[in-house]
Amino acid sequence: MPEPTAAPEEPAEVKPVVIVWLPNESGGDLEAARDAIGAVVTETLGRPVEHKLTTDYIIAVEALANDNGDLAFYGAQAYIEAKNKNNAIVPLMITSGASGTAKDALYHAWFAVNKGEEAAYQKDGVYSIENIAGKRFSFVSNSSTSGFKVPAKNIVTVFSAQDKWKELVADDLLEGGPDSLFSDVQFGGSHQGSAVNLISGKSDVAVFCDTCVENYTALSEGEPNTVGSTYKVIDKAAEPFDKFPGKEFVLISVTPVLNSPFAANGNTLTAEEIKKLQDVLTSDAVANNPKIFATKAEIEAGYKPIFKKTKEERFIVVEDSFFDPIRALSK
Repeated sequence: MPEPTAAPEEPAEVKPVVIVWLPNESGGDLEAARDAIGAVVTETLGRPVEHKLTTDYIIAVEALANDNGDLAFYGAQAYIEAKNKNNAIVPLMITSGASGTAKDALYHAWFAVNKGEEAAYQKDGVYSIENIAGKRFSFVSNSSTSGFKVPAKNIVTVFSAQDKWKELVADDLLEGGPDSLFSDVQFGGSHQGSAVNLISGKSDVAVFCDTCVENYTALSEGEPNTVGSTYKVIDKAAEPFDKFPGKEFVLISVTPVLNSPFAANGNTLTAEEIKKLQDVLTSDAVANNPKIFATKAEIEAGYKPIFKKTKEERFIVVEDSFFDPIRALSK
């Protein structure tokens, strides 16, 4: 009798690569943009991708810190917090500036007020944050770089020069009240959420960044990223801006901020895998992929990107020390 043939072994299940996204990039309108990144990761490592969407910065930070994620798109402060908890976390790459280098790898932290109320935030005819005391204020999250860390530093610098607030520190800004700088403090949970706190009337002043709201707003007066300029919510904007078409806000302070990194977890990815990802993601092919770096034509056709192609934008590798200026804000 012929020997019975052994049943073929089931192939081992391939573990997915878990990519963690902050609340700002977790919206349904950005699904195609997330999938475009995921497709490159899958092609490079031969592993499926699982996108972990979040509604809270803390959840996103803890995912990599606790080895429950492999990659994450973080702001600089969220990256620093995750690395402080898990030293195996390293920067995979950042987005360059329009030059294709790190020299102009910047986005912008905005202080904004509703259109029609901007005159109250001027001193001697110049916009100033000195008049934000006593107002209802909205941050993003205390783990946000441009939605808390940078603006908090600006606020403390301005107000600690006054006798009344000379002991002011960033942690004092987390709550409002009669003895606090602000009458009320809110956290939007995302940059989009903080902007909506402002335009819905829940706050008088809000901080959020330019890149996180650019899919929902358009410049209506002035120059981009310039104090005194006015932006408005576009028609048919996706949630959470869909209820506020045409609503306008004015910038009263603008601060450049270091571009955000993708972080990699060295505990869950091998050094070889991290190097492969860096090599492919920083390639010309990815830089010229219109689903990752969206061209004007893609955007005009209705595509909602995470990253835009205006000139020579691409992913580039940086060292951990690139983020030392953000670390210095905590000293």
